Amino acid sequence: MRKIYATFLLAMLAVPTFAQTGKVMDNLSVPSKLLKSERKYAIYLPPDYATSERSYPVLYLLHGAGDDHTGWVQFGEVLNITDKAIREGSATPMIIVMPDADTGRRGYFNDVKGDWNYEDFFFQELMPHVEKKFRIKANKKFRAISGLSMGGGGTFMYALHHPELFSSACPLSAAAGPITVEDAKKNLQRNNANPDIQDSTVTNYYNRHSALALINNIKDDQKKAVRWYIDCGDDDFLYEGNSLVHIAMKKKEIPHEFRIRDGAHNWTYWRESLPKVLEFVSQSFHQY
Repeated sequence: MRKIYATFLLAMLAVPTFAQTGKVMDNLSVPSKLLKSERKYAIYLPPDYATSERSYPVLYLLHGAGDDHTGWVQFGEVLNITDKAIREGSATPMIIVMPDADTGRRGYFNDVKGDWNYEDFFFQELMPHVEKKFRIKANKKFRAISGLSMGGGGTFMYALHHPELFSSACPLSAAAGPITVEDAKKNLQRNNANPDIQDSTVTNYYNRHSALALINNIKDDQKKAVRWYIDCGDDDFLYEGNSLVHIAMKKKEIPHEFRIRDGAHNWTYWRESLPKVLEFVSQSFHQY
């Protein structure tokens, strides 16, 4: 009998234990009247989503230029990294929404011509859709945003345009927008193939899409509206813009975390950034 019991215990110990995992769906879509198309998005659901009845905080996670809504899934390892962070207790269970800003036209902003209003789509169509479809806590305290490169720029602009909607924002290796008005003019002329853009259009674009301009014009009562975590590699070609944003925030006395780590503009760097992002936004969700 003892031999049988011992054999049973050894067999039980030999059986591998599998931790509960989250779920990623990367072929979802929302109809957009503003963009006149079906817009794809991916979503991460935490491990206990299917078995619980609770609602969850949400992180909007934006991809960079050249990727789409599957970028963070395929290259960013969002499933494995988030599962691990939740399992280890550094991140709270959350829903992560990853929209496509590559199909049709590339970018997270409204076009200056007014015929492709992606930012309006994000706030007026995508956000209401996912926050109704999934069990998301739809208020500022439980909503965060992050993104890399082009998506880092989207993170800056969306949180600065709508500080009433996000508790925290984490731009990674961000394209922080034009540094000067002249830079804005060159960008518009290049992207629109129009050398005769009016100065008023350029100025309005700069004030709306430059993180530096938005920070320099921020109202005193909004300086602490959003918790900021800014991260950029020391070998990143976008290092200057991120450093200038940090300096501007220091001068304006805007609380923020600023990290320069060893690394370049690549997925190796961003995969290492994601666990810290999850921890940082969870602090807001947890009432740090």
